[in-house]
Amino acid sequence: MKTRISRSKLISPARPVRSGRSPRVAGAGRAAPALEPTWAYLGQLHRVTVWPDVQLERLDGERWVPAAACEEVLASGMLQIEAAVWRRYLEFLPAGERAFVAKFRYGRLAALLMVARCPQLWTDLDETPALVAFLAAHASLRGTDGPRWDEVAVVHERGGVFAVLEWLGLPAARQTLGILRNLIDPDVPRRLLEPLRSLLWQPVASSVLQRATALTDQQLARYCHALAA
Repeated sequence: MKTRISRSKLISPARPVRSGRSPRVAGAGRAAPALEPTWAYLGQLHRVTVWPDVQLERLDGERWVPAAACEEVLASGMLQIEAAVWRRYLEFLPAGERAFVAKFRYGRLAALLMVARCPQLWTDLDETPALVAFLAAHASLRGTDGPRWDEVAVVHERGGVFAVLEWLGLPAARQTLGILRNLIDPDVPRRLLEPLRSLLWQPVASSVLQRATALTDQQLARYCHALAA
């Protein structure tokens, strides 16, 4: 007779890994709960726990412990987590949050973490999804030695979305939000984040971008190249 596993045990932040519950990740030699997307980064198993207690964890011996949500870890997860795994996982999210997170391909993990850790920012992110790409890369954009996810909620609480723009090194203006909303794909390529941020500080360049509605990645790349020349 099979033993039923309660949902509370599935989302426990640190517990021994049970074998025989889900497919193995190549090279990891460990098994993980089927509902929790799992991937390997630099030979170490990582996972994101189920809603609503969304946590990024790594396997340390036989126990899951909190892991830093750095850009490289998030990127490796998005490359390895299969679409079928995401579909099962997203079923646990409320409809609104599920629709928002599903907008993203490469930025899905970052979007999920933001919705879970900073729910008060969700409305602003839903209106300007491209902000997620900047938040995912905030450590490199701000020049810190690691991610500072806990600061995002504090910054937003104190000053709203414009304080978040300033924290990211973007002009804290409605014009900035308008340009970012013109981007068709919220998964802004990492290589374009810094050039775009620089252009947004140039009045002439930002005026041109504001008039260019429905920007594709290819068009944005051409604007970045032309306006920076």
